Amino acid sequence: MFAASTALIFLSMPVLAQEFPLEIEHKFGVTRIEEQPQRVATVDGNGADNILALGLQPVTIEDWYGDYEHGLWPWASPLLTTEPVMLERGNLDFERIVTSDPDVILSLYNSMSNEEYEKLSEIAPVVAVPADRGDWSLSWRERATLTGLATGKLDQAQDGIEAIDARLAEIADAHPEWQGKTALIAWISRDGQLGVYSSHDSRTQLLEQIGFVTPDEINALDGEATASVTISNEAIEILNVDLLVWIDGDGDVSSITELPGRDFIEPHVDGREVVFTKEVTGALSYGSLLSLPYAFDRLEAGIVAALDGDPSTNDDDRPDSW
Repeated sequence: MFAASTALIFLSMPVLAQEFPLEIEHKFGVTRIEEQPQRVATVDGNGADNILALGLQPVTIEDWYGDYEHGLWPWASPLLTTEPVMLERGNLDFERIVTSDPDVILSLYNSMSNEEYEKLSEIAPVVAVPADRGDWSLSWRERATLTGLATGKLDQAQDGIEAIDARLAEIADAHPEWQGKTALIAWISRDGQLGVYSSHDSRTQLLEQIGFVTPDEINALDGEATASVTISNEAIEILNVDLLVWIDGDGDVSSITELPGRDFIEPHVDGREVVFTKEVTGALSYGSLLSLPYAFDRLEAGIVAALDGDPSTNDDDRPDSW
């Protein structure tokens, strides 16, 4: 339900044309970009990926997470040839952004207030998420398309999107048995809180694109389209789905293996879990034209192992799992 409506919402987004001057309407108003930008800044943790994928060099990069130089993971770092201004995670450092001298600033996967938008707009035109959308709810396709539109690289963005869609269709066609099965992506926060993603999250949308269904109960809990919901340990039975995908970006999965009640949920008992650690988790979380192709082979193999019907499947045989 949500995957289809997301596509419809995007197709109706009020953008006037690819030619410049270009106007893009968003939650804070309308941004006018006079000329095709050459110096593109991003205040999103994952935004540099799509800029690099389109043949541009980002003038700012947020060091989102991970221990990689310039905040770029293996799928993106070979493409960087300049020295961008580095921003700390979650810190809109206006003074440092000014020094990058951007022609446009992209904020497509980031929490930003109206006051912060106004300050950024004094530096350069800012492209934010569309009205009535959550700060973190744009799909990977929407983010790639808006990046291409704002930078005058829409054709290149569409080529990348089509290649990813073709690979996802290939995976779905190879596994008709997955169609209609329920699935959730879950994680444990650093303070021990259990969380799951709704259909508003780009990672969940990938599972939906290869045939899985997100339980209505989860989507109902995410009434404000924040893309995720937290679950109390007492309600852990909500994880009783056909496929349970755990993600962990730190490599220490003890918070998952020691989760109270996990030993009794159906996906664990039946062996229908897969745990992705650092690089696959990062690639899915970045959700970019560069990271997604990197993740797909491992994602497919992990799901196959989880749904092989054999509860005794050794986790060590599952790619990138604990």
